[in-house]
Amino acid sequence: MKQDIKNITSISQFHEIFGLDKPTHPLISIIDVSKFEIPQQFVGIKHTSALYTIGLKDKSCGLQYGRNTYDFDEGVMMFTGPNQVHSVSKVQKLDEIKGWMLFFHPDLIRNTSLGKIIEDYKFFSYDIHEALHLSDSEQKAITDCMMMVQNEILERIDNHSQTVIASTLELLLNLSRRYYERQFNTRSAQNSDVVSQFHTLLNSYYKNGNFATNGIPPVEYFSDKIHLSGNYLSDLLKKETGYTVKDHVNNFIIEKAKTLLLNDAETVSGIAYNLGFNYPHYFSRLFKSKTGMTPVAFKNLN
Repeated sequence: MKQDIKNITSISQFHEIFGLDKPTHPLISIIDVSKFEIPQQFVGIKHTSALYTIGLKDKSCGLQYGRNTYDFDEGVMMFTGPNQVHSVSKVQKLDEIKGWMLFFHPDLIRNTSLGKIIEDYKFFSYDIHEALHLSDSEQKAITDCMMMVQNEILERIDNHSQTVIASTLELLLNLSRRYYERQFNTRSAQNSDVVSQFHTLLNSYYKNGNFATNGIPPVEYFSDKIHLSGNYLSDLLKKETGYTVKDHVNNFIIEKAKTLLLNDAETVSGIAYNLGFNYPHYFSRLFKSKTGMTPVAFKNLN
């Protein structure tokens, strides 16, 4: 029998499901993890949430994302966005884990500057095993932001609350982005291996004729084989090389196209199909955007 996926649509529903006191704000809540209990009946139950979640925990969390279970032995920070499927893999007792979790509904930031850029924070769709590991000073800076939000929720809900909360959340997320870049830098050896794997996969995909038979490889093709989320892989490549996965693929296509265009026997349409384009004009548009000239002009020039 297929297990139903439970949907959490609001802060109040979340509090009700987990037996928490009524929230003091309808769109945002901060929970002390040490006072949060997960009974046996919730273990393995899949759920989706309409909420953004930011969590900082100090040790093994027993989280499951997709088909994988992850335990951590040090403090980690995790982010999840709306409509992702999650479940917990083990019971959590009171005082077993220290830390906090912050939940907020998209309506909280909808008319703010943060609402306009929230999708730029790609770590909301990183996998759990791509969590952010913080130093003590970084953890303090993040927790200070959380405390500012908590004080605002508890003490002074007024006409300025939404702006103050949203701007503090934006600061928290900007700090997190900075710390992720630091994490990328301190793992440069591992990152170099990932870059090498990516280029090997891209070249093999081309040599095996997969551009022509299967089309242009999507980000997921590489992320699945390298065992990283698509956004994490793109951000890692961007940090290491200056280009995202999509940038690398497009640049690869252009370089191959230039070589193929030098062959008088190759037509522009044939080259387009061989490079994964169902419609040649899409290929021509990409080529011109990258080189400043059409494929025909480039072919005639050379």
